[in-house]
Formats: sequence, C-alpha cells, structure tokens
Amino acid sequence: MQSSKTFHCHVVTPERPVLECEARFVAFPSHDGEVGVLHSHAPLLHQMGIGLLRVETPDNKERAFFIDGGFAQMVDNKLTLLTQEAIEIDRIDADEARVALEDALAMPTTTEADFQARRKALARARVQIRIKNAGS
Repeated sequence: MQSSKTFHCHVVTPERPVLECEARFVAFPSHDGEVGVLHSHAPLLHQMGIGLLRVETPDNKERAFFIDGGFAQMVDNKLTLLTQEAIEIDRIDADEARVALEDALAMPTTTEADFQARRKALARARVQIRIKNAGS
C-alpha cells in the first residue's frame, strides 16, 4: 500500500526491469549534476548521466546502483528511469573496473567517434571505481 509520502519508482534496462518499488526519495545523476525526487515532484523528463542512483524506501533502507545514462520521467508520482545499464553497488567488481579503466586509457582517439567512445569508457570506469571505493 502506497503511503501519502511515497511514489512509485521503476528502473529498466534494455534487458530487464531492475527495480520496482515504492520510494520516499530518489537521487539520480543528471547530464549536468544530480537530481533529487520526492513525492509530488513536478512532472519532468530529464537526460541522466553516468553515476550513482540512490533509492530510499519507506522502511528507511537505501538501494544504490551504478547507472549508465538514459532518461528519467516523473509523472503522477511515478518515476521511470530508463538506462543502458544498472548494477547494484555490491555487484561492482573493483578489479574489473580498474581493468576497464586501463583498457579505456589505451583506446585510440584518431576520430571524433573514437574520442567520444574513449571519453564514455573512461567515465564509466572512473565512476565505478569511485562508487566502489566510497562503499568500502
């Protein structure tokens, strides 16, 4: 049963739904900062960035995920987050993230597309390492 101070939160990747729950507060990375959402938030459609998604549930627990961009929509107390990838923080492998960082640093940058791919790979790896280190 939904309380008067919660809203529905749904996180979806192309492969599967990742999270569906009631939430008291959600903070997601934006393309230009961080956005926080509470009950009765004004409707929004927002481009997300790479970073940490935090979901606070009515029982005062927090779920945290690494997310890889996408879009967020809030309408009628329903927040939907569509992202390329969502990984729960405890499932991030710090060693894999460090290898990904090394691989990204070695990527060629001869074309604009190469440069953009390298920039995104670097951001993904650095954020995963930062998130994992903060949780340690």
